[in-house]
Amino acid sequence: MKAFLHILFICMLSCLALPCFAEEKEEEAFDVAATIFEHLGDSYEWHIAGDCVIPLPCIVIEKGGVATFMSDEIEDGKVCKGYHIAEEGEYEGKIVNADGERPFDISITKNVLELLIVCTVMCVVILSLAAWYRKHGHKKAPGGFVGAMEAVIDFVDKDIVKASIGHGYEKFSYYLLTIFFFILTCNLLGLLPVFPGGANLTGNITVTATLAITSFIAINFFAPKEYYKSIFWPDVPLFLKAIPLMPVIEFIGVFTKPFSLTIRLFANILAGHVVILSLTCLIFITEPMGEMMNGSMTVVSVLFCLFMNCLELLVAFLQAYVFTMLTATFIGMAHNE
Repeated sequence: MKAFLHILFICMLSCLALPCFAEEKEEEAFDVAATIFEHLGDSYEWHIAGDCVIPLPCIVIEKGGVATFMSDEIEDGKVCKGYHIAEEGEYEGKIVNADGERPFDISITKNVLELLIVCTVMCVVILSLAAWYRKHGHKKAPGGFVGAMEAVIDFVDKDIVKASIGHGYEKFSYYLLTIFFFILTCNLLGLLPVFPGGANLTGNITVTATLAITSFIAINFFAPKEYYKSIFWPDVPLFLKAIPLMPVIEFIGVFTKPFSLTIRLFANILAGHVVILSLTCLIFITEPMGEMMNGSMTVVSVLFCLFMNCLELLVAFLQAYVFTMLTATFIGMAHNE
């Protein structure tokens, strides 16, 4: 009850403070779509708040060699070493050369930096757990964060991987545990509104497609020969084998599995971010409608954003669980008769 009263008090203060910060001059209409896509998309810089921006290193390769510079050197139409950011056309928002052509771009963008942060967080957590066990062994029961992590790892290993794959599950445990914690860490950091969170990694179809491709390799490249026999020469009556309908269906199914993994994770995470950003934009949309309307919609927006963030916290765990469970199930189907 106290927590709810504190939240309500903060909302009321926000409503009272908004008119104080309103500018007297007329501004351009607030572009909701542009704001949402700007936050969801990748960027050559990391916007923190207000005018606080972290410039990121840009690295481009052409026949002339490698060019490196910071993103703030090419912002607002600036040109650095013959490169600038295209303001329109096919490559809008991307680095192009003086001829308007796209070089080979390996810049450290916002999503790339977030990916490095996620990998660093995972390494620090896993290495700290390993250090605890090297120090205490199995003589002492872990507690706190180490105990919670052990419970989660044991749940994923026994209740997801082993239950789905069965005999021989051990050789896939490391991969599936990595996938689970990678997706979970990306999802949780994506919910943080400030640095080092806020990047839309698992809401980026390139990232989810890469995860699905690794699952595709784990499912098909390590499967026994019986798996391929069931695809190209299934155990069905002879007249069905004469008409190769079943092999075609089974072969298509090989590729629909990673496709479904890609779209499911991408769509669920992207939808959550879009809803939260849309609710936040209500504050700015209703600003020209007067203090009363703007104040009331601010309260509504804050309360619904709090609810959606709590819901997205559940979705963060759920989507990591679903992706890992489906991958383990597909691996189990390929390895068991």
